[in-house]
Amino acid sequence: MSGAGAPDLEVDATGLRVAIIAGSWHEEVMGGLVAGAEETAAAFGAEHAVFRVAGAFELPLAAQAALGSGFDVAACLGVIIRGGTPHFDYVCDAVTEGLTRVQLDTGKPVGFGVLTTDTEQQALDRAGLPGSVESKGREAVEASLHLAVQLRAIRAAA
Repeated sequence: MSGAGAPDLEVDATGLRVAIIAGSWHEEVMGGLVAGAEETAAAFGAEHAVFRVAGAFELPLAAQAALGSGFDVAACLGVIIRGGTPHFDYVCDAVTEGLTRVQLDTGKPVGFGVLTTDTEQQALDRAGLPGSVESKGREAVEASLHLAVQLRAIRAAA
C-alpha cells in the first residue's frame, strides 16, 4: 500500500487461490494493474487466474461467482474516469457497494483495485507502470491476501 504510514504486509499465501478480475476499459492502465496483481500473487505463493469482464460495473457479479466457485480471494481491478455527466458517480457507487456486499455475503476478501480518477493521467500514475507512483493492482492483491490469512487465524482461534 502506498502513501505515508502504509503498512508493510508480508504474507505467506501458500495454498490460497486468487481470482484476478479485471475490466477491459483503458487497456494501458489495466495492463499495469493486472501485471502488478499477478506478480504479487505469485510472490506471496498464491495460485491465481485472470478473468476479464467488460467494465467495472461487471466486477461484483464476477467476484461473487469466483468466490462461490472455490476461489479464496477476488482481487477486482478497474478504471472509472470522471466525465461530464453523473454516470461516474452512479458507477463508482454501484461498484463500491457491490464489491462490499460480495465480501460481506461470502465472508471472503475482495481486493478493491478500482481506480476512480478525474483524469487518465491520474489512473496511469496508479497503474504500476514504469514511472507510476503507485501500483493499485499490487495493493489490491496484497491487502486481500493478508485479510484471507488473518481470517483463517481468527476462525481457527474461535
